[in-house]
Amino acid sequence: MSDYVIMTDSSCDLPQQTADELGIRVLPLAITTQDDRVYRNYLDGREISFEDFYSRLRAGERITTSAVNMGEFIEAMEPIVRDGKDILMLAFSSGLSTTCNSAVLAAKEMEDKYPGRRVIVVDTLAASLGQGLLVYLTAKKASREGLSLDEAADFAENIKLKCIHWFTVADLDQLKRGGRISPTTAVVGNLLGIKPVLFVDNAGHLIPKFKVKGRQASLRKMAELMKEHFDHGSPDQAVFISHGDCIDDVRYLTEQIRSETGFEGDIVVNYVGPVIASHSGAGTVALFFVGDARE
Repeated sequence: MSDYVIMTDSSCDLPQQTADELGIRVLPLAITTQDDRVYRNYLDGREISFEDFYSRLRAGERITTSAVNMGEFIEAMEPIVRDGKDILMLAFSSGLSTTCNSAVLAAKEMEDKYPGRRVIVVDTLAASLGQGLLVYLTAKKASREGLSLDEAADFAENIKLKCIHWFTVADLDQLKRGGRISPTTAVVGNLLGIKPVLFVDNAGHLIPKFKVKGRQASLRKMAELMKEHFDHGSPDQAVFISHGDCIDDVRYLTEQIRSETGFEGDIVVNYVGPVIASHSGAGTVALFFVGDARE
């Protein structure tokens, strides 16, 4: 795969070391804090640490997000195509961000400006480590099997709707602020201790699916759902968990996964990055794996 580069954006929430080992170029989205400072969401937290970000979030600071724009994509893509390489861009879900559309526009400009070079954009229809899972699987397979650009893009397209997302949140306020649920639902749900279990559908949107009472019950529900949909036979299986600064809940979920599914492989764990967590909130726990289908 030496004739092309795999690129993604920082909504993938992969550990920086993993991205480096796989040779993936990662473009950062950005957040704007309440004091109007802009921080780019690098995977290694070089501009704003996870600790600082989650401290601000828990203090109730209002934080907004911004996508990678076309100009930023061109700036990152042009040196690669000028150097004679093609690009496979695996972009944050078009159902949640304009990042993918910006990548498509930049890709067209690069192909027009550099005849013979190719830039393929795959809409991952995924978020956080769900996007990271697809990037990881694609990069690993491309390296292991020497896939061509088209073969790698086809693999990503064929497996992306089998990258299952389940997640829950600690409280409903952040989902209310993001317009995912109504204010009334948030107030009543918080009073009753209701925890939603949500998923990402085939259009890349966040969809509330179940309501359970209590935090641990929501985590057990995700493990049960994994047991129901997990593809034990997939040669490309991997399990990822991202969290909003709540590692004890990750440990509990991991125990439930081992118990429910018998999965004995490695589970990759990382923070939900600032861009995604600005919408999902502190205390988010998200589970990703290869399964039969999202819906």
